[in-house]
Amino acid sequence: MQLSGNTVLVTGGGTGIGRGLAEAFHRLGNNVVIAGRRHDTLQAVAKANPGMQFLSLDQGDSANIRRFAIELSDNHPDLNVLIPMAGIMRIEDWHRPDGFLASAESVIASNLLGPIRLIAAFIEHLRAQQAATIVTVSSGLAFTPLAATPSYSAAKAAIHLLSEAIRLQYADTSVQVIELEPPSVQTGLVPGQETNELAMPLDEFISEAVGLLGSEPEAKEIQVERVKFLRYGEARGDYDQVVATLNATDPHGK
Repeated sequence: MQLSGNTVLVTGGGTGIGRGLAEAFHRLGNNVVIAGRRHDTLQAVAKANPGMQFLSLDQGDSANIRRFAIELSDNHPDLNVLIPMAGIMRIEDWHRPDGFLASAESVIASNLLGPIRLIAAFIEHLRAQQAATIVTVSSGLAFTPLAATPSYSAAKAAIHLLSEAIRLQYADTSVQVIELEPPSVQTGLVPGQETNELAMPLDEFISEAVGLLGSEPEAKEIQVERVKFLRYGEARGDYDQVVATLNATDPHGK
């Protein structure tokens, strides 16, 4: 993936990692469009970054996604980078169905079906580009579970394997699939996370992740150093210790 000269769509670009990535790509000389449900938030981000554009999008509405994709493709025929950021994290109690069922359905719909719907809406457009990239966003919790957030971990694990599978399918196309794997990052994902001293500062994460994208243009996975503790527990043979450490020290995770 080249870091400049692209037209980039970042959904969820109004806050957190989505905003951080959008602003980083904007500074690097890309044409950036952010999208999400909160119009005022998106407008504020675009105002703070002259030249950045924004559009409203409800990823839970399939018809809205189709209309959004048509409008964006018509207005930006050179769109070649899709970053389908989607992330809600809920603390769940799985001892009784009323402690988790509604939450789990919401988390899976947002974190897994949202990116799938966006890829479906844009894949034909992306395949028509000379070079295109889909940046999926999983999590360190795709590889080491946080007991308090089963659905989040499950959805992010699914994003990991989805990325692996579609990368194989797109191997004979112009579309590159890169999986970004954040550790716990200081964002508003859950209450208290922005000030969680155990989490990685957002600006540090964005700087390291974008630096890796630039230095490893053919990478399949982008892993900052702090996520490798979670990512490679099984490979190192200390998975049980990693699970115990995560769940003893970080009640929220990423």
